[in-house]
Amino acid sequence: MRFGLALPHYDFSLPEVRPIRFAHTAEWALRAEEAGFDSVWVSDHFFYSLARYGLGEELLGSLEPMTLLAALARTTSRVRLGTLVLGVPFRHPAILAKSATAIDLLSGGRLDLGLGAGWYEEEFVKFGYPFGTLGERFSRLEETVAALDELLAGGPVTFEGEYVRFVEAYDHPRPVQEPRPPIWIGAKGGDRALRLAVQHADGWNTVWRWAVDAYAERVRRARELCQEHGRDPATFRLSIGLYSVIGEDERDLARRWEAMRVWAPGAAVDPLDAFVADSLSGTVEQVGERIEELAALGVEEIIVSPATLPFAIPDPTMVDLLTEVVMPAARAG
Repeated sequence: MRFGLALPHYDFSLPEVRPIRFAHTAEWALRAEEAGFDSVWVSDHFFYSLARYGLGEELLGSLEPMTLLAALARTTSRVRLGTLVLGVPFRHPAILAKSATAIDLLSGGRLDLGLGAGWYEEEFVKFGYPFGTLGERFSRLEETVAALDELLAGGPVTFEGEYVRFVEAYDHPRPVQEPRPPIWIGAKGGDRALRLAVQHADGWNTVWRWAVDAYAERVRRARELCQEHGRDPATFRLSIGLYSVIGEDERDLARRWEAMRVWAPGAAVDPLDAFVADSLSGTVEQVGERIEELAALGVEEIIVSPATLPFAIPDPTMVDLLTEVVMPAARAG
């Protein structure tokens, strides 16, 4: 099993750190690399609001992901660098291809390109992007992924869609990775998303809370779609991002959970047992069992957000517990 860390890159990501700065995110990327994480990941929002968690209407700042990864490509040396995920409506696919290629070259071939349709309407409105319906946004995603699948492999590419049009376009210089950097579809796992991933991507990622049984059903469906479209299911990659609250034992877990409730009460309203049931949470033994369950389903990487919010690290000692106890045990097993 591989492990990734959701990097802090929002104003809410680190206690008593506001505004977020590159130095804060870079420090955690280096700590992740040194501690043995296989990858680090950033998301894509012009700003973020915690209103859905009952934590106020303030619009919180963020660092732009592609610029951030370009800088981290030169700051780090080993960890893979990923987007979880880019909203395709925000960038023309030609610019996205050139940016992705540059990061892959700067990093020596360490980029994973996660792509999604976008969901946060307020940022679309404030920055003048058409939000449209979910179906329209997903159509744009489908065209972008299909076009990038060809363009990142070099081209020339001629593509005629409603949203994407190329006429003998090409992407030179080429990325380091062959035939191109891995493309991941980030989505909840409906048939339309899984079909797109099967046809044009390397794999499927989903976040941040999943019960194993519900996730297993979607994996089963993805493998059915592979067979329907003539793809070997063994080539279809799976990764999952999960919130994580871990304790050495039941007492320590209860203490850490209470600390999370104090830090972000609106994000920890469920009973602890409910949170444990659909996240990478619990005692170290429980977390080890959850990792084994996911590995049995074919998951190759778990991307951890060690909190009850995405891309946040309110308690660094919990990351230490993950890297010093949980990850070594999972790899040894």
